[in-house]
Amino acid sequence: QLQLVESGGGLVQPGGSLGLSCAASGSTLDYYAIGWFRQAPGKEREGVSYISYSGGSTNYADSVKGRFTISRDNARNTVYLQMNSLKPEDTAVYYCAATKAPLHGIVTVAAEYDHWGQGTQVTVSS
Repeated sequence: QLQLVESGGGLVQPGGSLGLSCAASGSTLDYYAIGWFRQAPGKEREGVSYISYSGGSTNYADSVKGRFTISRDNARNTVYLQMNSLKPEDTAVYYCAATKAPLHGIVTVAAEYDHWGQGTQVTVSS
């Protein structure tokens, strides 16, 4: 059974950077598309970024485009989210999720993801 564990969250000042990791265990990430989602207090969960199994297809929410970069290392069964130029509105619990998809396919609908991590807190504040 695939399990996902996020790490790398923390407190950072506005304009700073953080790198999140999503490590898989119990199974490889072969043929899994990955998504990063976030949920701030009192707000609905929103999709942040998505990547295909091949790594060749990516997608970003408009709110993070140009600041966040998603990548993956299938040999290490790990997906990354590099977050630069962080803003207070990026404060949220960040989750990674996985679902089977075609080689270059990305999945942007949260309900289509089968496996979720426990989340990691990102707080952007001075």
